[in-house]
Amino acid sequence: MIDSNYLLTDEQMMDFIAKGYVVLQNDLPEELHTSVMDKIYHVLHEEGNPGNNILPRVPEIQKFFETPVVKGALTSILGPDHYMHPHRHCHYNQPGNQSPGGGEWHKDGYWSSMRSHRPWWAMILYYTQDITEDLGPTAVMPGTQYYEKFIGDRGETLLPTGKAGTMVLIHFDLWHKASYNITNLDRYMLKFQFVRLRAPEYPAWNHQRVEMIVPEGTPCVHLNLWKDNWDWLRGERTSSKAHTSASEAELVQLAQDLESSEDTVRAKAADELGLLGEAGAALVNELGGLLNDVEMVALNAAYALGHMGPAGINVLVNQITEGTTQVAVRASYGLQGAGVEAIPGLVKLLKEHPKEKRRALAAFVLGMIGPLASEAIPALIASLKDESSWVRRNAIEAMGMIGNAGGEVCPALSKALEESLRIEAYDIEALNDISNQGHILNKIGYTAALSLLRTSRDGDAQSIIRTLEPALHSKDRYVRAYAFETLTHLRTDEAVDVLIRYYRTSRWCPDTSKASTF
Repeated sequence: MIDSNYLLTDEQMMDFIAKGYVVLQNDLPEELHTSVMDKIYHVLHEEGNPGNNILPRVPEIQKFFETPVVKGALTSILGPDHYMHPHRHCHYNQPGNQSPGGGEWHKDGYWSSMRSHRPWWAMILYYTQDITEDLGPTAVMPGTQYYEKFIGDRGETLLPTGKAGTMVLIHFDLWHKASYNITNLDRYMLKFQFVRLRAPEYPAWNHQRVEMIVPEGTPCVHLNLWKDNWDWLRGERTSSKAHTSASEAELVQLAQDLESSEDTVRAKAADELGLLGEAGAALVNELGGLLNDVEMVALNAAYALGHMGPAGINVLVNQITEGTTQVAVRASYGLQGAGVEAIPGLVKLLKEHPKEKRRALAAFVLGMIGPLASEAIPALIASLKDESSWVRRNAIEAMGMIGNAGGEVCPALSKALEESLRIEAYDIEALNDISNQGHILNKIGYTAALSLLRTSRDGDAQSIIRTLEPALHSKDRYVRAYAFETLTHLRTDEAVDVLIRYYRTSRWCPDTSKASTF
């Protein structure tokens, strides 16, 4: 059991939702941090950066992530059964190795077929030494995790600092960069990634207030987007019912503001309309037109429409159907907050739209709706025969997020994984989809294995284990990792036996290196 004293507060959760990060302090002995840093130094200089193998190469690092502070924070954001992803990295910032100002602003390469506004993923940036601004900490730009495009000077550059054991827990998609190390010291930062396995059913933090507390310090206010995340994390689903009524004069003023030359005014008006719910539905067409606006305005319009009941849903579905690619993607994010009312239109898109990206977007939204979208499972299973690998991949991920309550999902996922392994054996290039995610070799198998990790406890363990055993030998390192973790989750006698046989040939010795003699 997690000590509730270490769970995040409402204020910290809202900081994470609105700003994309929260700074924490691990209270561990200085000697441990120094010892780990010394070992990392040796590995980097004698062997090179071990990348994903940094943990088995320096096993003491695991102690950093087993403290109540870390477990409490990750449980609050990702739920009690989150998973430490096999990709991790030690970032080594040497004195003067960056041009003045630091590195390039970026988002990390993502693991799903689309980036998620909801926290299915998170990262921890961990400092093993006292970190000052001069030492070159990773810079973050608060509130930018929902933006596909970098906002430049409109954002604020923040340099989190603190004593050894300082951690920055960030939304996976927060814009960040390395800053300039102007000292004569080496700076080490451990980046570890974590995955949510199930949609939240209840607040997993120290939750006291139903209404979210809106923080300051973001480039733009996105009340409906933030509320979608807040309600989702609480296990609630956003309602389209009006919070307040609106007079005709107020609606006229909001309509005028939607046409303002100032993007901040347009964004604020769209947000206010979303908070009205169906009471603002007279302006859904005007909001639909804003989906092609600058991103900060378009996001508010999309999420506002998702909170406006049938009229808003119709506009969003039509925009996925007929809009540009950019507009369709924005509409899909707005639809996830509409809940079960959006399912019929999404299933129709999935079955009938001639463009693969639109079918894939429909599958993505159904996954984001989660367990409430169980009625869409037959359509998603049928989509596993779609000619587009992108559609198939989105359908597989969606089923993992919806779950195996009806018993149909796990067999479908197992079949998809088995088929991908057969193709992988003779033509792995055939498994690549249109994305540029070169770090994933078998994208269908990768997604199926992750979805089995999310659903296997509700399936037939024996049949799933038969699928997972050959997956342990996939050419894709992450298929292997997910298969290993799923077997660990199942933990039946048969699963343990498979794991032991695999472990005997794959065990990593952290003491073996080019400098060792035995």
